[in-house]
Amino acid sequence: MSRRSYWYFWGSWAVFAAVWFATNLSALRTENFFALRAAMMQLSGVWATGAMSLAMLLALRPRWPEARLGGLDKMYRFHKWLGLGFLVVSILHWLWAKGPKWAAGLGLLTRPERPAGGRPAITDPIRAYLGGLRGTAEGLGEWAFYALALLLVIALVKMINYRLFRYTHRLVPLAYLVLAFHSLVLFDYAQWRTPIGILLALLLAGGSWAALASIFGLIGKGRRVAGEISSLKHYPGVRSLESVIKLGEGWQGHKAGQFAFVTSNPLEGAHPYTIASAWLPATREVTFISKELGDHTTGLADKLRIGQKVTVEGPYGCFTFDDGRDHQIWIGAGIGITPFVARMKELAASEHGADLPQVDLFHTTNEVDEAALARLAADARAANVRLHLLIDARDGRLNGARIRETVPDWREAGLWFCGPSGFGSALRADFAAQGMAVDERFHQELFEMR
Repeated sequence: MSRRSYWYFWGSWAVFAAVWFATNLSALRTENFFALRAAMMQLSGVWATGAMSLAMLLALRPRWPEARLGGLDKMYRFHKWLGLGFLVVSILHWLWAKGPKWAAGLGLLTRPERPAGGRPAITDPIRAYLGGLRGTAEGLGEWAFYALALLLVIALVKMINYRLFRYTHRLVPLAYLVLAFHSLVLFDYAQWRTPIGILLALLLAGGSWAALASIFGLIGKGRRVAGEISSLKHYPGVRSLESVIKLGEGWQGHKAGQFAFVTSNPLEGAHPYTIASAWLPATREVTFISKELGDHTTGLADKLRIGQKVTVEGPYGCFTFDDGRDHQIWIGAGIGITPFVARMKELAASEHGADLPQVDLFHTTNEVDEAALARLAADARAANVRLHLLIDARDGRLNGARIRETVPDWREAGLWFCGPSGFGSALRADFAAQGMAVDERFHQELFEMR
């Protein structure tokens, strides 16, 4: 997690807690265990509702937080960590609800005595109505918690098949709506007009709206454009497919390094691909390069055809080479070369030659396709980019020391990496150990949507 995402993540939990404690200053001073239990259930419930509501809102792919979190890839990682945080605090919430009952059943705790004469009559009709729903809200909320816990485990464990993840993840908005009902009914009615009540109401409203948008397929609808495949070229040596798509009206252009979601089969749904071309309004074409890495991309060359209708949604991402530096080092590992191909085409078409940065591009691969490498070399020459090609079996592995040896003035450069996340993390740590301010100068495209 980047430093910016780290602060946003923990800051969210701190804000929820601070607003709740501002309304419940005496919550931790009680000597009654069951009063403490009620307070902790409220706090853990607010945390769980807040985290899941924010996760639902981020699932809408909104533009404003994307820019502040450094791209949709970082925003999705934030979304994932909110889901993990929800899982943890909802388990705590469940334990506060169930634990004392178990302890009382074993004789370890004494249940509080009911007030003599019973509880006073509730005169507020709304409060009375919500009170009548408590049993239903508790039962449905418990089952929704079990369902969400299972769905989140499926989402977080990457060994689980992507298709199973995709189809089961569609159930998350439904489970969220049940939990929203649970929170609405069981939140302390007296606090709805306090700051924590207002915050919770806003979160529930936003999260419910996001859940409905997801259920009815409205996420990203305003950024979808119809397209048609105009060209397909297969590079068997590197198991990659280059697809050129002619876009209809509505595409507002893109920057090199951004990506889009492409739907070629409605049953398969949308899949993210980095755009491998500069934007030319005259042609209205975008190029995508996909590699056989998973269930969807394996055999894609046999599934697509020229003239096929597709839907393209985007653009997304902030991996756009905007660091203002005179020298940049690019590192594209395997299919991670794609955003750099787009940027080279953009540089080749630029009329600001004297103002463009000097670029060293390192491309490391363990697979070879001479036609693909020839096109890469031609793109590098056209963009005046120094290409350093490393084939693993012939040249050995790329590492930080090798980059620094090849580029002596690396300390003045910005580093842009796209490739396997483990490799990127290792390079980031290596350059950090050499004194580089990696938070400002090491840019990594995570490109992990789960």
